[in-house]
Amino acid sequence: MSDTLNDLAELGTAADVPAAPAAPAAPLRDKEVDAQGRAYATGRRKDAVARVWIKPGSGKVVVNGRDQEVYFARPTLRLVIDQPFQVADRAGQYDVIATVKGGGLSGQAGAVKHGIAQALSKFEPALRSAVKAAGFLTRDSRVVERKKYGRAKARRSFQFSKR
Repeated sequence: MSDTLNDLAELGTAADVPAAPAAPAAPLRDKEVDAQGRAYATGRRKDAVARVWIKPGSGKVVVNGRDQEVYFARPTLRLVIDQPFQVADRAGQYDVIATVKGGGLSGQAGAVKHGIAQALSKFEPALRSAVKAAGFLTRDSRVVERKKYGRAKARRSFQFSKR
């Protein structure tokens, strides 16, 4: 077969030639698991830092040695932690062990969520696109602004007094 086509009739015969076999759709990243079969990731939010390990299990979440219902008493904080599993359709399939330091409860819940999302994408690289599309792999960098000199708070000025 020549490199150029002279008319449309040759186009049909050229299309019948099989192309090179396509490579199987493999994930771009490798599965990162330790000797115990767990995936590890660090999550951060505000001043909180969470070290998170996930492994296949019944969906039990332990934070700083306590159950999530005890550590995060507010239901909204527990919903925040479960978001990566809901997006990936893996609710109740992984056990989570997390240690959190710094910040308040809301920041710690966000840090655990970030860590779970990172660890989930390491354990199952195919889920990375779904978790990333939801925005859970990006660290939320918003922190409290510092108080400035000559101001009542970070930006609020002192009350003006005419007399």
